[in-house]
Amino acid sequence: MKLLRFSIYVFLLIIAFSCGKKEVACELDSEILDQDLTVEIVRLEDQFFTADSKEDFEFLLEKYPDFAEGYLGKSLYASPDSLISELLAIHQDSAMNVLYDSVKIEFQDISDVQNDLEYAFKAIKYYFPEFQVPKVYTFLSGFNSDLILTEDMIVIGLDYYLPITHTFQPDLPRYMAERYARPYIVPMIVTAISSQFNEINPQDNTMLAEMIYYGKAYHFTKAIMPCTSDQYIIGYTEEEIAECYANEEYIWAHFVENELLYETNPFEITKYLGEAPFTDAISTKAPGRLGRWLGWNIVDDYQFNQDVTFTELMDNPDAEEIFRQSGYRPRPQN
Repeated sequence: MKLLRFSIYVFLLIIAFSCGKKEVACELDSEILDQDLTVEIVRLEDQFFTADSKEDFEFLLEKYPDFAEGYLGKSLYASPDSLISELLAIHQDSAMNVLYDSVKIEFQDISDVQNDLEYAFKAIKYYFPEFQVPKVYTFLSGFNSDLILTEDMIVIGLDYYLPITHTFQPDLPRYMAERYARPYIVPMIVTAISSQFNEINPQDNTMLAEMIYYGKAYHFTKAIMPCTSDQYIIGYTEEEIAECYANEEYIWAHFVENELLYETNPFEITKYLGEAPFTDAISTKAPGRLGRWLGWNIVDDYQFNQDVTFTELMDNPDAEEIFRQSGYRPRPQN
């Protein structure tokens, strides 16, 4: 389904799938794995919820100044004491303590997240040596934020990623809440980081430009995490992906016949690229964000057919050129 010509990725077995092709086994590149880079995830929810005095919180705010400012917004408070009073109140809140206990059970071991994140950072550093590896913290956000990313820091709100069956859930539509699960954490982070390297033309406000932007973002995540299922990158179920490919010709015809590629009306663009339970302009059975999915296919075809490198692709801000030179055509169904 995703044709990648990176020498670092060795796909051992490719089998036919109703949506096109599906990678069922792969190897991570040893040259990337052998880099001298380690990732430590600091479990701040533990440190903050075991703190129980003003002095404890003063110590934590001084120990983690980047978190205190970048996440807690320390400078926005009248004084450090005001922030500490709020933290103490949260510490004493019974519902927050129950939520913390749930997070402790579900995320007692996050070595899988740490390992995936470490490989992803190694891969990004391999291709983009200027990448500065950020500090990584976990925290209990009280459903205020799922991820906070800056160039220096990542904060993962673990409560957002509790199982969908858990009593406590973020205030999100069901179709979005289902994507807030453990396997999505690292792909979400990598997709967000891709914006640092995803060159765009700010004067191009067409739907095509948006499609290519998201297509490059998903392509970036797949390139950095080649063994990750597409469903955890784009947030479709396997069944939805299969249906998209089964109806790719119809979807593409809809875009072409309605002259959508060069549409500039933000409302129209949102209908095809914005968050929604379905793309009702096409079908109530079609998943939302179909324009992003099409953009991903176009970008994949461009990288493959033009044989450009990964970094050359990300450096190219010309959506029109990427589209024209992609040779994109819907995959014929058997």
